Amino acid sequence: MANLDTYLDSHYIHRSNWLRAAVLGANDGIISVSSLAIGVTAASSTTEPIILATVAALVAGALSMAAGEYVSVSSQTDIEKSDIEREKLELAEMPEEELKMLAQIYEKRGLKKETAMTVALELTEHDVLGAHVRDELGINEISQANPIQAALASGSSFIAGGVLPLLVVLFAPLSGMEYWLYGFTIISLMILGALAAKTGGSSVTKAILRVTIWGTIAMGLSAFVGHLFGVNV
Repeated sequence: MANLDTYLDSHYIHRSNWLRAAVLGANDGIISVSSLAIGVTAASSTTEPIILATVAALVAGALSMAAGEYVSVSSQTDIEKSDIEREKLELAEMPEEELKMLAQIYEKRGLKKETAMTVALELTEHDVLGAHVRDELGINEISQANPIQAALASGSSFIAGGVLPLLVVLFAPLSGMEYWLYGFTIISLMILGALAAKTGGSSVTKAILRVTIWGTIAMGLSAFVGHLFGVNV
């Protein structure tokens, strides 16, 4: 029989942090780069401006995604650390009150009052800070974010997604490039949705519909803006 750690690692929730960043990055890379390429294509009579805009969008987008993810997750981590330090202080100053609070948490979850106090006492003896951080603050190994991991996952997946429309721009004929971009992007989004759903253990159909609908809206609006300006570059 597999040990407990192996069993816990098999659950999909353990993949949520890096999977969220990776899917977001790849999805944004495909849609944003494709949308920009479609918008420029709609207002361009040559391929050079389209290639330049697509490469610029790929590089800037990847850096922006990585930096944004790092800053966002770092802010979350700072808040978690601050709360943990505050909890340490409260445990040192009023241990009895904190013990009662922990017991009340377990009681609200369905345990009898005596059982809740027994559980609180035993967990306090084992690891008082860990018990309060997990059950009072709601911070655990799954929810704790890693800024570097999130930034790398988001930035690299953006590049992986953004390269796909770039290949279309490089090799597809200018005539009808908008349709090539749209078709290739929708197929890419469907594959991404299916892979993300499989990895996360969710519905493949819902994931495909979600990314396809929003991808279509984004690219349609970009093409509309390009036609609206009607500038030949």
